[in-house]
Amino acid sequence: MLPIDAPAIADGAVLVDDRGRIAVVGPNHAVPRPADAESRHLADAALLPGLVNTHTHLELTGFAGMAEEADFWEWIKHVIALKATRTDEDFFNAASRGIRECWAAGVTTICDMGNTGSVIAAMHELRANGIAQHEAFDMHAEETPTVMKRFSRELDRLAQHATGRVAIGVAPHAPYTVSGALYQAVSDLAGAHGVSIGVHVAEPADESALLRDFTGIFADALRARGITRVSPEPVSPIAWLDRHGVLTSRTICAHAIHTDAADTVIMVRRGVAIAHCPRSNRRHHGADAPVARYVDRGLRAGIGTDSEVSVAPLDLMAEARAARKLTGWTAVETLRVLTLGGAEALGLDASCGSLEVGKWGDMTAVRIPASKSPEDAVLASAIADVVATWSGGRSVH
Repeated sequence: MLPIDAPAIADGAVLVDDRGRIAVVGPNHAVPRPADAESRHLADAALLPGLVNTHTHLELTGFAGMAEEADFWEWIKHVIALKATRTDEDFFNAASRGIRECWAAGVTTICDMGNTGSVIAAMHELRANGIAQHEAFDMHAEETPTVMKRFSRELDRLAQHATGRVAIGVAPHAPYTVSGALYQAVSDLAGAHGVSIGVHVAEPADESALLRDFTGIFADALRARGITRVSPEPVSPIAWLDRHGVLTSRTICAHAIHTDAADTVIMVRRGVAIAHCPRSNRRHHGADAPVARYVDRGLRAGIGTDSEVSVAPLDLMAEARAARKLTGWTAVETLRVLTLGGAEALGLDASCGSLEVGKWGDMTAVRIPASKSPEDAVLASAIADVVATWSGGRSVH
């Protein structure tokens, strides 16, 4: 058993109470077995906290392999076209399938971004756990009041699903799809309600060019829509978001590939968290985020899969192996980022991320061979090695 916040326990056991909370953790012989408790013995397996996926797009489940463009902008346009073929029911079914696939991969907590509202509805229906961040888009600053009225109505409609362990957040999408005025308005709304903010930032190189001197593919696309400038002077994507109140301790920055030391200073000052998606970063941009720098400077960091349109299947263990190669983390450090580190990034570490008394019984069991390092064995596992997953003590896989 790998509690994460304590040393591994050979022949360990967990007792989960009837509320779904962990009551006892320890060696098997020391953990009581109430007469009415359901008991399961897991031979040749490691039991650890459910994994935390800090960046998903589960409404895109089912589109794997359908958009293969190497050019990022062409790929985005293809994904938009694919989404246009789906009904609301299609999106809900896709999101539901995506949640079940997360459970099958050992993931019990997600942070999702999307604009259809399907994921938060599916999370509520399936009693899943995590945050659904609703996306906002618009590059015409003068349209911000109208856009915000519509966006607020959407949030009011979706808030009915934010019950139990499901939380709602906001996601002003990216510097090439959101004006400075809209960034400020959405950030103000998030601050007023105390909800999380998810952003794609410093991801493609042309995003930096857009804000530096209005060049690159995004500038070309915006120019065709009558927009001739985004920032009045050269600025980095991180500084641009900071200028509009986006970066706070409730902000999760997805990707954050193209940043420098000055950007990191801003990020540390604001206390943001990082959702690191190494395989997606490589697939779309052929680049790696400086995640070791972020962690060394004390930023909270978790691992994300992005969407299965980017990299399929959604395999958080594979992402963790890729992150480990970039950072030189030990197996113990890597598993922590996969679990408790991700929970810390999402502000959920008081209730999940480790096998600790009082936390939810979010657990996954992974079949492993005999090994001197169960942590290494777990990290080498595949999705097919996941024996079982529980969310709040409830068997979900």
